[in-house]
Amino acid sequence: MGYLQGKTAIVTGAGRAVLSDGRCGSIGYGIATAYAKEGANLVITGRNVKKLEDAKEELERLYGIKVLIVQADVSDGADNEAVVQNVVDQAVKEFGRIDVLINNAQASASGVPLAEHTTEQFNLAMYSGLYATFYYMKACYPYLKETKGTVINFASGAGLFGNYGQCSYAAAKEGIRGLTRVAATEWAKDGVNVNIICPLAWTAQLENFEKAYPEAFKANVKMPPAGHYGDSELEIGRVCVHLASPDMKYLTGETLTLEGGMGLRP
Repeated sequence: MGYLQGKTAIVTGAGRAVLSDGRCGSIGYGIATAYAKEGANLVITGRNVKKLEDAKEELERLYGIKVLIVQADVSDGADNEAVVQNVVDQAVKEFGRIDVLINNAQASASGVPLAEHTTEQFNLAMYSGLYATFYYMKACYPYLKETKGTVINFASGAGLFGNYGQCSYAAAKEGIRGLTRVAATEWAKDGVNVNIICPLAWTAQLENFEKAYPEAFKANVKMPPAGHYGDSELEIGRVCVHLASPDMKYLTGETLTLEGGMGLRP
């Protein structure tokens, strides 16, 4: 029996992506894989249906769990509360419960200086990241309260350190960090565990960022002291499994920084 057998997790932005060397290429898919290995049933969302279908096929075939895919895009001009509520309603209809919410989805126009940023680019980061996190947390709260569940959100060093060319991304991530701390304060009495992770994992998106904006990449992305970037499944995904453990309740409200896969630091 897996560690998360019988539990249901929603993971946003969990479409299948691979690196040029064939390894897992997205944090969301790495988390989904780590959860599948522990027996959790999954609800995965994203904008690209083909990537979601590929993820579902591989996860169900390899790990014998059930995956529900729901195409969802929180964006400027959409009825975003309805978009998110549809995901939550389908999850409850399919599995009857929600134990873990992982807000991983985020789009942005990284590499564009603040003075050149457009409103559309700023909104892209805000809606896909901050607003999506807000709507998913609100919609999932009644079910997480019932299961004494877990919320795991994602921030970034871009916000902590003010990375060049990442103004909208950094702003969205800092907003998520503040939102997480408030939820941890308000929901602790309900037994809901709320945490945030600031990871540095080598992903297909980061790989593409290096190719498209080599100077911005060189200025912002530093090799961790351990000499390697975090692995999306084996390090980021396993941290997310650990945070869903009942014995981690005391960490509610902490910001956890994963440095090159070498450990967690409050």
